[in-house]
Amino acid sequence: MNGGPGLSHAYLLPTDVWQQLAQKRRVIFYDQRGTGASKPVQAGAPQTLAAQVADLEAVRKGLNLPKVLLLGDSYGGLLSIAYASAYPEHVAKLILSDAAGSNLNTLVHLFEEVYPETMAAEKQQKRPAVVTQEAAEASMRTHFNLLFYSAAQRDLYFKKLGSIHNVGLEPAVGQAVGADASKADFTPKLAGFTFPTLVLTGRYDMNVAPLTAWRLQQAIPGAKIVFFEQSGHFPWFEEPAKYRTVVEQFLDSPR
Repeated sequence: MNGGPGLSHAYLLPTDVWQQLAQKRRVIFYDQRGTGASKPVQAGAPQTLAAQVADLEAVRKGLNLPKVLLLGDSYGGLLSIAYASAYPEHVAKLILSDAAGSNLNTLVHLFEEVYPETMAAEKQQKRPAVVTQEAAEASMRTHFNLLFYSAAQRDLYFKKLGSIHNVGLEPAVGQAVGADASKADFTPKLAGFTFPTLVLTGRYDMNVAPLTAWRLQQAIPGAKIVFFEQSGHFPWFEEPAKYRTVVEQFLDSPR
C-alpha cells in the first residue's frame, strides 16, 4: 500500500527492491481510488479511509487470496492498520514502513525544526484561491526534496523518477481522504494484533519521525522494529540491500 493519500504507487518504483522480493513471492501493487489506474471514479463515490479499506478487501477477494502479507508505506501504513483492524483474519503478516501511525493527529513532523528556511519560504508564497495542478506538483517536489538522508540519493531518486508529475498526484483526492482519515484513531486496536508485525523506519525521517515507529512497536504485541541509520523517509531506496534483507528474513520466518 503506497503513501499519500492522493498519490499513485508510482513513487515506489525507482528501486529494484520489489522486483528482488518478487523472485520468491507474488508482489502486488494497486492504485487507491481516484489515482493512477484507478480513475475515474463514479460520480458521488466516497473518498474516505473506509472506502479505501473496502477497496483493499475487494482486491484481496478478487485475487482469491485467503490471507495477505501487507506492506504499508507512509500513509499506506495507516491504511494497512485500518484494514488489519477490520479484517484481522485475512492478515498473515504486517510490515509498517515509515508508517503514518495509527492516528494522524499524533504524527510527528520535523520539517519546521530541521528545515526552517525551506518551510518559511513555502509559507511566504502566496496561495491562490484555486491551487493548480502545477502548483500542487511544485509543492510536492519541495516536499520530496526533504525526505532523504543523502543528497546524492535524493538526486538519484529524481533521476530515476523523472518528473514529479510521475508520482500521480491528485490533490482533491489527497485532501478528501486526508481530512477523513484524520478523524480515525486505531490506537486501541493495536493491542489486539496477533499476527507478526515488523516496523521499519529511517533514522532521519523528517516526515514521520522515528518516534511514531517506536510507539507502534511498543503498542503491538511482539512487534519488531528496525532502524535504517542512513535513511530518511524512503529506506527502500536509500538502503535497498538492508531493506530487502530485513523484509525477506521477516517474511521467511515462521513468526
